[in-house]
Amino acid sequence: MSKMHLPERVWITEVGPRDGLQNEAKMIATDVKVELCERLLAAGVTNLEATSFVSPKWVPQMGDAAEVMARIPRPAHARISVLTPNMKGFEGALAAGADEVVIFGAASEAFSQKNINCSVTESIERFRVVAQAAKDHGLRVRGAVSVALGCPYQGEVPIADALDVARRLRDLGCDEVGIADTIGVGTAGQVRALFEAVARELPLDTISGHFHDTYGQAVANVLACLEVGVTRFDTSIAGLGGCPYAKGATGNVATEDVVYLLHGLGVETGLDLDRLVDAGQWISTFLERKSNSRVGNAIAAKRVPA
Repeated sequence: MSKMHLPERVWITEVGPRDGLQNEAKMIATDVKVELCERLLAAGVTNLEATSFVSPKWVPQMGDAAEVMARIPRPAHARISVLTPNMKGFEGALAAGADEVVIFGAASEAFSQKNINCSVTESIERFRVVAQAAKDHGLRVRGAVSVALGCPYQGEVPIADALDVARRLRDLGCDEVGIADTIGVGTAGQVRALFEAVARELPLDTISGHFHDTYGQAVANVLACLEVGVTRFDTSIAGLGGCPYAKGATGNVATEDVVYLLHGLGVETGLDLDRLVDAGQWISTFLERKSNSRVGNAIAAKRVPA
């Protein structure tokens, strides 16, 4: 495979502090969340998904969103994003000085009904006011198409269904549309076919990939996207996170693993791998478990004197 077919530069959105920590059963102190964000920004992260403005009743782990936002550093070159499922969440994000808000729609009707008790069309309509408010205030909007490569309730998801939601998010005014393999079942061939289809409808530089590593395919799926020309990816430090709907899910693809792949291909990321490994090992130690990053664990093991 010739390097000339790959992008020269890739932009990583680090989602560990939000997508990675939101499902942790043990409550995590605000100090720890803030330090994790500090470590990630110090490692060169310029797109950071820091928290989520959701009801603490539904996601207690994100109940300190405003405090996290108030305390994390704001480097001039960094974009801080937050998940905003409704207008109340948007108002919180606006007050906290977020640079970008994240909205979402499922590619599967079954997933939409099970999770937010409404149809895909209804869910997109709910976000219309959020997207418009964000635009009115000069905020960037990122949309996510969840379960785009497979659904825990209906199984296979037709490309046409994922493409339809991607189009709707684009039409809402999303600056970026993420195609998410929420349960990590996709393989490289499926990923290539889906992203090629999306790229025929949306500008390539507005499409991002979001992969979970449940079946160990996430790094291969990133490579498949690179071959299509995709330059934006969501990753999570230490592979934090997990999909509560997929038994055995190991979470998002690890930032360290993707950066190792990219640097090995000669693709620029602007990220410091050693500092990312430090951050991943630090948060894993705090969570009292081994990191899900193969690269992070391998590099950390080499550092320990024999």
